[in-house]
Amino acid sequence: MKNGSRLAALGGVVVAGALALSACGSDDNNSPGSAVAPSGDIDCAKASVNAAGSSAQKNAVEEWTKLYASKCAGANLNYQPSGSGAGIQAFTSGQVSFAGSDSSLKPEEAAAAQKRCQGNPALNLPMVVGPIAVVYNVQGVDGLKVSPETLAGIFAGKIKTWNDPAIAKENDGAKLPSDPIKPIYRSDESGTTDNFTNYLHTTAPKTWTWEKAKKWPNSTGQGAPKSDGVTSQVKSTAGSISYVEMSYAETNKLQTAHVKNGAGEYTELSPDSASKAIAGAKVAGTGNDVALKIDYATKEPGAYPIVLVTYEIACQKGLPAEQAGFVKSFLTYTSSADGQKILTGKGYAPLPQSVLTKVQASVKALS
Repeated sequence: MKNGSRLAALGGVVVAGALALSACGSDDNNSPGSAVAPSGDIDCAKASVNAAGSSAQKNAVEEWTKLYASKCAGANLNYQPSGSGAGIQAFTSGQVSFAGSDSSLKPEEAAAAQKRCQGNPALNLPMVVGPIAVVYNVQGVDGLKVSPETLAGIFAGKIKTWNDPAIAKENDGAKLPSDPIKPIYRSDESGTTDNFTNYLHTTAPKTWTWEKAKKWPNSTGQGAPKSDGVTSQVKSTAGSISYVEMSYAETNKLQTAHVKNGAGEYTELSPDSASKAIAGAKVAGTGNDVALKIDYATKEPGAYPIVLVTYEIACQKGLPAEQAGFVKSFLTYTSSADGQKILTGKGYAPLPQSVLTKVQASVKALS
């Protein structure tokens, strides 16, 4: 493989696997929430493989890569968290062996991916449940409660101050300032934006009149690149509000809102509440494709409604043998009980067993 040229084309891929091998021995595996090396046998693949895409799954992939490499000497995954749109483009153009995307392939993307897979289908394989936190920076207001209609009004630019009657009605007794609300959105193409706008359009269509989109569809607020950029902007901007994956909210100790679900409950974000939402998702894909249709208006008790699933986009067949062997081996690990176990400690939620069983069968069919 000509990995050197592909790395250059991606503009500086993070060599996570190689770095991880030297770091494994220093991990404190007895600390709370720390992960340990896989307990079972892995059918290791010795290769250096490039992947790119979702920044939402960055922290999960880094941990998986480290633990996989601790068992499989000579295995290196170079993952670039370039965003879902850029990852799919890199995959369809043959620059990477698989891509991470926070939404399943659109028809035109699936057609391009099939060409890249030598005429074979590219599969959407759910691997990470990444709850989308509504994060904000308002001093003295903890546990903010918001409904879909209120969120849609804020991000549509119709609700402009923190003491607006719509917010006050949902937060009885809270000392809401009269300060202006400063929405922040992802400026790059993002699966997180795709899922968040889909949530708004599905649950509050009278207020949020835009279709779902990977690119933020209006000019309300200020843009910031990638998940890291959004979290930094929220932390430094009083009165701000945005949307970002739970792992970034937790790592940066941001305030997170309680969001009203279809059952009328204002639900706190947690791995458990997010998994409850995914458990009710329907499989929209056919054959070995496990694309999911999420019910954002779920009435499941205790379910947090704004969730995304990060898919690994992989060729069912058609990759060069060395790459195909690595992708199957690595995804077999990430979809295993050991692989899913590390997610909760990293700010994600594991796949519910009903979905995980389907994913494991599809990964087994890769060749």
